[in-house]
Amino acid sequence: MAFIGVDLGGTKIFAVLAKGDEVAAEAKRKTPTQGGPLAVVDAIAEVVAELGGTVDVEAVGVGAPGAVDVATGVIRQAPNLPGWHDPFGLAEALSDALGGMRVAVDNDVNVGALAEHRLGAGKGANDMLGVFCGTGVGGGVILDGKIRRGPTGFAGEIGHTIVERDGRRCGCGGRGHLEAYAGRAAMEKRARELESKGRDTALVELAPSKRMTSGVFSKALTAGDAVAIELLDEAVSALGVAIASAVTLLDLELVVVGGGLADRLGPAFVGRVEQAARSQLFAESSTLRVIPAELGDQGGAIGAALLAADKFT
Repeated sequence: MAFIGVDLGGTKIFAVLAKGDEVAAEAKRKTPTQGGPLAVVDAIAEVVAELGGTVDVEAVGVGAPGAVDVATGVIRQAPNLPGWHDPFGLAEALSDALGGMRVAVDNDVNVGALAEHRLGAGKGANDMLGVFCGTGVGGGVILDGKIRRGPTGFAGEIGHTIVERDGRRCGCGGRGHLEAYAGRAAMEKRARELESKGRDTALVELAPSKRMTSGVFSKALTAGDAVAIELLDEAVSALGVAIASAVTLLDLELVVVGGGLADRLGPAFVGRVEQAARSQLFAESSTLRVIPAELGDQGGAIGAALLAADKFT
């Protein structure tokens, strides 16, 4: 059986055609910045068409940023998607656009964690925490082999756990959240603030007027840039605090770390996070492993395909 999985992001829409555990094809395009939810629905339909359409496809799954009502496919809150101000029934709208195709929708990080648990670094584990460091920091919890969503749908939102009381302001408005220290966007903001105060940094030289990508941080770090080193040290420390707290609360043995920033900085970065977390664990006998994700850019879309398969078979 074939399923299509769609990873809906703030900057791009990435989709795969999955047959069993194999990816048979992939397609992507930029996420529309004008036109709101309906423009995004049209763009997803176009990506599906690039994959060959829905002939012989059982269902479509979508991983979307924000708060999702999995039962209805309604995105209740999506601050990272331009023009999404009110709750929107993505599953119903996309199904209509695809001629009645069955559609399942969940949070993008949940499906990313699901993919790593089933087919990636977490394969074979019963319980797992997935932490994804990109523009922000997201998390997904797998307990007894199943995604834990919670009554509000926000279970696993490790990026908005507090690592420093009254600390830096997060993009959500709160203070001291992990995302304010380990999210790429927050790190970029901090780098520009430091540069404006007289601290020269290769980060700004490499990206004077454009987004500081994960690659920019990697290059600056390799060059020994002091500000890049400081920001990455803070990110590692904050991730260690948050992961140690989650591991202590749930008594987990496995944490998988992925996302653009972690993927680009590689195993050395993840190894430092493991050391930071282990140094703060309550249980001295813990066998905690913190390891890199394996599925890369395809993870979210693969997880969305698995979501559809789980719901409709």
